[in-house]
Amino acid sequence: MFKLAERIRALPPYLFADIDRRKAEAIARGMDVIDLGVGDPVEPTPKHVIERLCEAVRDPANHRYPSYTGSMDFREAVVRWYRRKAGIELDPEAQVLTLIGAKEGLAHLPWAFVDPGDLVLVPDPGYPVYRNATVMTGGTPYPVPLLEEREFLPDISSLPEDVAKKAKLLFLNFPSNPTGAVATREFFREVVEFARRYGLIVVHDAAYSEVTYDGFVHPSFLEVPGALEVGIEVHSLSKTYNMTGWRLGWAAGNEEVLEGLGRVKTNVDSGAFQAVQFAGIAALDGPDEHVERQRAIYQERRDMVVRGLEEVGLKVFRPKAGCYVWCRVPEGYTSEGFVGRLIDEAGVVVTPGVGFGEHGEGYFRVSLTVPTGRLREAVERLKNLKLQGVL
Repeated sequence: MFKLAERIRALPPYLFADIDRRKAEAIARGMDVIDLGVGDPVEPTPKHVIERLCEAVRDPANHRYPSYTGSMDFREAVVRWYRRKAGIELDPEAQVLTLIGAKEGLAHLPWAFVDPGDLVLVPDPGYPVYRNATVMTGGTPYPVPLLEEREFLPDISSLPEDVAKKAKLLFLNFPSNPTGAVATREFFREVVEFARRYGLIVVHDAAYSEVTYDGFVHPSFLEVPGALEVGIEVHSLSKTYNMTGWRLGWAAGNEEVLEGLGRVKTNVDSGAFQAVQFAGIAALDGPDEHVERQRAIYQERRDMVVRGLEEVGLKVFRPKAGCYVWCRVPEGYTSEGFVGRLIDEAGVVVTPGVGFGEHGEGYFRVSLTVPTGRLREAVERLKNLKLQGVL
């Protein structure tokens, strides 16, 4: 009866519908399903953050409309965080914008800068919001392949000249979801030069930058000379502080880009809840023990999953950062076919790589955000499938 707008009909089909159906059928059969498909931490938000929220929410001053751009207190906490983590000095008023979670900012940014027909460079495989937000604005996503032979770093120098000239935005995401790849300062310098040459905006999604292993420290895009001239970095409290449901993040960097994003936000939302921003300040300024403890938990899980999947005979890409493990599917399977087989035969749900783009075909993603015992059980089920000759 009602016709959807073209921008919605242009979105790709929901790939995970079949996975959800098979998962529901497995549960209906009485199977104990272990879902390793979603990156949602099971560990609680740090206690001092929760206590600060409770205190702030009792203050009637925080019950009113918040600032569209975020409280100055929260933005100053972001500035202190960058100063401490990366030695970067930012202007909290002009170079930091509060977001209702990183996804919100990433999805709204194309509305500020992309006209119908404009090209947007998106990583493939990559977080689907980059592509989908582009489609919804009438822009054209141009996939930038993340290939195994390049350790899943994009080769931006190989992009056709006509494509680079037409592009408005370049989305980057390091540490990468889904591949777990990490970036170097040298790569970021190359990105800055590329953006200068073609006059495009760089949007670096750094949501996983603090989930690192073996002492590795991931650089910020903004610490590279010239980065503030060409782009922004989007961050979230979700993975660093186990605050996925709290919906709080920020964008930092170029003033013109943030002004454009801010103009979209003033027309479509009313800002992040003030009490949550006070809790965010407690997280950013608080002790690092929680972050270090969470890294240790994820590292234990990473090592167990990598070791177990290698024993099954799968090719695994051991991540230096992020809360996912990226693997090749066995010979003879598509990514969807393999994922479906795992659900039906073992009651284990993983994410097919093709859901992140065509260059994700032939891979699957395992989330490390479930309890360690459940991960161990999932790996044992895969080992049993190998013993039975299924894999």
